[in-house]
Amino acid sequence: MADMHVELVAVERRLWSGEANFVLARTTVGDIGVLPGHEPTLAQMEDAGVVRIDATDGTQLTVAVHGGFLSITPEGVTVLAEFAELAEDIDVARARKALERADSEDPEGVAAAKRAQARLRAAGEAE
Repeated sequence: MADMHVELVAVERRLWSGEANFVLARTTVGDIGVLPGHEPTLAQMEDAGVVRIDATDGTQLTVAVHGGFLSITPEGVTVLAEFAELAEDIDVARARKALERADSEDPEGVAAAKRAQARLRAAGEAE
């Protein structure tokens, strides 16, 4: 099976780099699944979403991503996130508390709730 090089980079650091055979990301226009040989694309990431990378070694990486861009080129896929957190690094209790505290009447509260929900989805927890 063909593979592609994938880079997952947040503002503060590179979270993952390697070979993969599938990437799933949520953009502002919906989910996009990327296989090797995908048409070149540049898309804006959703403010609070989840990215899944299926590595060629059989592992699956799940990441909560907040903002940024998805770039697909013939050379590979790059996720450039404003903020990203690996599923195994997510503090589920803290994300649940943030979701409870979020004010649905305030735009900043709505954004905080969406970020908390994305973190919980990435961690495999029900919202």
